[in-house]
Amino acid sequence: MGLPVSAFPVRSKVQFARASAVVLLCLLGAAGRSTRMSAQDQNATARERMHESEQWAQIQPHLPDPATASAQALETQADILRARRFPADAMDYYRYAIARGGNQPNLLNKLGLAELEMSNIQLARVYFQKAVKLNRKDADVWNNLGASEFIDGKQVSALSDYKKAVKLDRHKAVFHANLADAYFETKDFRGARREIAEALELDPHVFEQQGTGGVAAHVLSSHDLAQFSFEMAKMYARAGMTEQMLNALAKAAEAGMDVQIEMRKDPALAGYENDPRVVVLVHNAQVLRAGRPATVSASSPDGGVGAKPL
Repeated sequence: MGLPVSAFPVRSKVQFARASAVVLLCLLGAAGRSTRMSAQDQNATARERMHESEQWAQIQPHLPDPATASAQALETQADILRARRFPADAMDYYRYAIARGGNQPNLLNKLGLAELEMSNIQLARVYFQKAVKLNRKDADVWNNLGASEFIDGKQVSALSDYKKAVKLDRHKAVFHANLADAYFETKDFRGARREIAEALELDPHVFEQQGTGGVAAHVLSSHDLAQFSFEMAKMYARAGMTEQMLNALAKAAEAGMDVQIEMRKDPALAGYENDPRVVVLVHNAQVLRAGRPATVSASSPDGGVGAKPL
């Protein structure tokens, strides 16, 4: 007859494992709290430094009283603080405006934008999500939610959000531009070309820094950036916008595309393949990719500056 096997060693192991798991969870929780507290401390320290500036000394005496000022006055003050690069203080005044009965969806959207300015992408997305739940007809908020999703690597969700923004307002070029980015990132190049054309028709400068407003802080992969820029070059060429076409070709070349070979395949660009400005921008892109500092420049036939050194 075999000896009975004691259950105590097994039970002890289980109890030890459970105890270890509890300790691990506590440690992870403490680490998470520590990370959050560290981030909060850094934000607080940065805010304190900003409050030591001469600009803040000029602003502070004129801040409205959150307990007595109107919601509109508090919102306007928050907008001013954002414009003057005090986003954390702006957020306080947006919250004061909400407490005083201000337009909550609009203020939540602005809180999200302030978080984006501080690179708090996930917190920004939470505000945008709350805003669209309260007002599902606001195209701007759908666009901003899409931007936060895109930046956070959630391209499929961003695509859906941008589609909603475009459906609600087809006349904002930046919505089509953002949707084109999302299409490129999800490899729907036909959709991207369609949206690029729509965006450029509404605002020929939408893809430039001085274009119309909107959240479009997107980061495409090098391959997608090259294709995206080349598609824009084709659109610019068809519209007769030579300078913009050259800038787009320069971006495509810098991102790794052999633009002169690709230009031969497009009737609108083929005539520019051996243009001195194109030769220059291709050379500059090759120099940059090789890590050499030297660049060259050329003048356009009309005497103006051609492709700018990158």
